[in-house]
Amino acid sequence: MPGADRAPLRQLLPECGKTTVAELTAGLDLVSQAHADRPYVITNFVLTLDGYATLDGRSGPIGSPVDTAMLVALRTRVDAVMIGAGTMRVERYGRALGDPAKRQRREREGLPHDPLMVLVSGSLDLPWEAPLFTEGGGRVLIFTASEEQPPPTATPVRVVRHDGQVDLAAALAYLRRERGVRALLCEGGPRLHAQLIEADLVDELFITQAPKLGGGIGPGLVSALEERERRVELEWLLAEPDSGELYGRYRVSAAA
Repeated sequence: MPGADRAPLRQLLPECGKTTVAELTAGLDLVSQAHADRPYVITNFVLTLDGYATLDGRSGPIGSPVDTAMLVALRTRVDAVMIGAGTMRVERYGRALGDPAKRQRREREGLPHDPLMVLVSGSLDLPWEAPLFTEGGGRVLIFTASEEQPPPTATPVRVVRHDGQVDLAAALAYLRRERGVRALLCEGGPRLHAQLIEADLVDELFITQAPKLGGGIGPGLVSALEERERRVELEWLLAEPDSGELYGRYRVSAAA
């Protein structure tokens, strides 16, 4: 759906009004909020009304073109995009920003031409034939605990190895210190999301709630997260009139 980023949205909170994805995210300054020792971390998920993150094993069938536009818009506001190996195997990512105009706009705003694609894969079990590796656009950094060597790829790939298992706090510190990453978007999956939350490494959550019931036993927003209360603060709430989707932005409370 062309122009999905300019589809009319109703802003319900903090004030009522009309807006669009493009208007709302144009002034979204995330990089200036970088921590001294790690990037400012946001996450983005789309969920069914009953809390599932996938239908038929994928997240795509849950959302709408406007939800996709929100995801892409968030990618334009960060230095890096992080995903887990399971999400990569299912979704088979390509270049984070396929639109040259969006990449050029990032450069004008002082951001890298392409967001760095960051993969977390303990065993280095990845779909090397996926477009992310074969199309030659952008850059990829992989955190792994494996001693295996990746195959030759068209896209430049760098591997950072951890002993035993990937230490996410150390990985984020490396991204901030060695790669200058100020803001990072995590797109999942639920296990990686839970690990980041458990380590107190998430600053904001952007969650789309689709008016659909998924059922089944699929994963939700998080997987295997230790049970305890973690408070978040609602920053904005939007509604898309045609699809009925709700878009929430939540800030993780300092006391969480």
